Amino acid sequence: MNPEILIRLVLAASFIACGLIIYWLVNKVSLARSFNQISFFPSYQPGKPAIIYFTTPTCAPCKTIQRPAIETLKVRLGENLQVIEIDASRQPRLAKEWGVISVPTTYIFDANGKPRYVNHGVANAAKLIQQLEIEDFVI
Repeated sequence: MNPEILIRLVLAASFIACGLIIYWLVNKVSLARSFNQISFFPSYQPGKPAIIYFTTPTCAPCKTIQRPAIETLKVRLGENLQVIEIDASRQPRLAKEWGVISVPTTYIFDANGKPRYVNHGVANAAKLIQQLEIEDFVI
């Protein structure tokens, strides 16, 4: 194998690994920022899993993919799930405090109010159900 190609492959793999590590760290920081923050929302009800959903009125993936996925969960889970939707364009300070870097962004909280996952970008209904850790649920 040509040494130049091998060097390029190693460099490409290194860039990918660095990108994944940075993404992982951003998610960890976002989750740490959200710890104990959910209780500041007046509509939050302790004892139920929750999705905090950051969106904007002009976000096409929010309207066409993310919102329908969340609506599917709301219909199927009913009162067993709470969704708190936040317009990041109307509340930019709140979005910044939570570490929102793109919309849609969803935060998943367990029934005890502990942050479990953050999704920067679209998360389909199956992924959200998996993150909510609800067993025996079929999409």
